Amino acid sequence: MTQQTQLFVTCLVDSLFPEVGVAVVEVLTRAGESVRFPRAQTCCGQPAFNSGYQQEARRMAQHTLEVFGATDGPIVLPSGSCAAMLVHGYIELFKEDPFWLPRAKALAARTYEFSQYLVDELNYVETSAFFHGSLAFHPSCHLLRDLGVEKQPISLLEQVRGVQIKPLEAECCGFGGAFSIDHEVVSSEMLSRRLSQVGESESQVVVSCDVSCLLHIEGGLRKRGSKVRCAHLAQILAGKSAGLK
Repeated sequence: MTQQTQLFVTCLVDSLFPEVGVAVVEVLTRAGESVRFPRAQTCCGQPAFNSGYQQEARRMAQHTLEVFGATDGPIVLPSGSCAAMLVHGYIELFKEDPFWLPRAKALAARTYEFSQYLVDELNYVETSAFFHGSLAFHPSCHLLRDLGVEKQPISLLEQVRGVQIKPLEAECCGFGGAFSIDHEVVSSEMLSRRLSQVGESESQVVVSCDVSCLLHIEGGLRKRGSKVRCAHLAQILAGKSAGLK
């Protein structure tokens, strides 16, 4: 029987990069999943949580727990940062709440980042994707450090025919949501270092599992007049033309 998978699409994908969400659904469907999209979903609350607005973050988290608590099956997100919020942030928010904490733990146990789910849960090893050229892979901070997802994205990219993979160092791009606004000078310097590393890799496309990082990196690339573009991992696996629109 085909398993029902719940897609938590995230704010940035829903509002700015819907083509990434489409690619995620295509890949999951190809992997044999029946994908559902709970329409009542909203922001996971991470921006408020990271900015210290605990009460606001709890309200958004409670809404998410109610929406996805009414569903069955794994919850998949095309974002390491949002997945980390569901897995770790909610437990922190409700650590002293006897009513919401068990719900947060139950949700965390069902939550997976996209590449993590494909590799660790589905053992997805087949793709018809083809990309002629070189890709630089950017390991986002939350994906790597909060979720411990390191090898899964690379193993998926290695299945793409014709591709040359050039992993970048595990170094922050400088975005960090509100960090890039509150600490603009530091963020800009971190981005500059990342862009230099991308240039040295001589890659055509930067690939990551978080559109937030890709948004930041591509903005810097365009400002420099670079022809290098960014793409989410799902776009490459779905065989879509690389690049955020």
